[in-house]
Amino acid sequence: MTSAEQQGPVAVVGTTSWGGTLALILARRGIDVRLLARSDAEAQRLASDGELAARLPGHPFPPSLRVTADWAEGMDGAPFVVFAVPSHTLRDNARRAAPHVPADAIVVSACKGLEQGTFKRMSVVLAEELPDAAPTLCALSGPNLAREVARGLPSATVIASPSADAATSAQRLFNSPTLRVYTNADIIGTELGGTLKNVMAIGAAICDGMQLGDNAKAAFVTRGLAEMVRLGVAAGAQAATFAGTAGFGDLIATCYSNLSRNYRVGLALAEGRTLEEAIESLGGQVAEGVGTTSAALEMANALGVEAPIAAATARVLFDGASPQDALLELMARAPRQE
Repeated sequence: MTSAEQQGPVAVVGTTSWGGTLALILARRGIDVRLLARSDAEAQRLASDGELAARLPGHPFPPSLRVTADWAEGMDGAPFVVFAVPSHTLRDNARRAAPHVPADAIVVSACKGLEQGTFKRMSVVLAEELPDAAPTLCALSGPNLAREVARGLPSATVIASPSADAATSAQRLFNSPTLRVYTNADIIGTELGGTLKNVMAIGAAICDGMQLGDNAKAAFVTRGLAEMVRLGVAAGAQAATFAGTAGFGDLIATCYSNLSRNYRVGLALAEGRTLEEAIESLGGQVAEGVGTTSAALEMANALGVEAPIAAATARVLFDGASPQDALLELMARAPRQE
């Protein structure tokens, strides 16, 4: 999609690493982008810096990218409104945006997580707060480490929606020579793939931090995928989705890259740091897998699904169990058929 084909600005809610990256890759193609900040002070600071200095240093804003805290103006006439905020803030951000989202806008969730207390997927939260947008809601998810995408390194992602037309429109918006976009009708599986892999990434990094070897990590990631599929199918997803870009692809990137915040949390825990110290080391960024672990366990219990890896991860994160004890518990489980 060229700027000539794009009617109206694209509004991106969230000055996160991923929100900034999505704004950058669109604006570099000449698309009018409004990056919506939380406050006037933040908008003025980012405009003065000319980049997201704390999260994406060295990537200046293109001329067609404007930061604003005026959400009414930023969303005025926007055919696409993209939410790229931490999952625990999505509902509040959606409520703030609700009076300003154009009635015919396609709303895209670029958030990965489950709502605490309800374990609702992000598109469900958006549908509740933006009911007019529900029929065409899209979810964007894949192996998209923000700093690599911002650098223009080749990547792939998935746009999922119950509306084929909406998915195709969003695909045209985001597809570029460096970001290949696939569509998928399974929005449940696409979202859960991008969400549950964050839980597995914490454990995968613990394997690395404990120097358990390649065999152990391969087994852990494989069993993690099996747990994701089991829970996803029980929630209404298609098993095949987890074998694709938004499932296995995202799982591999997150479980093997030090750019992943969830991976870095797992490494810190393996080094003996507390959860608070691990989170503090992220410099204000959010590791979605921490909150998702407890929400995924709630979902698993509600659906009657066995989730031993999520349960072991929760014991390490919240109950003071050592990674060594959690590993022993997993290895001591009764043998079973794969």
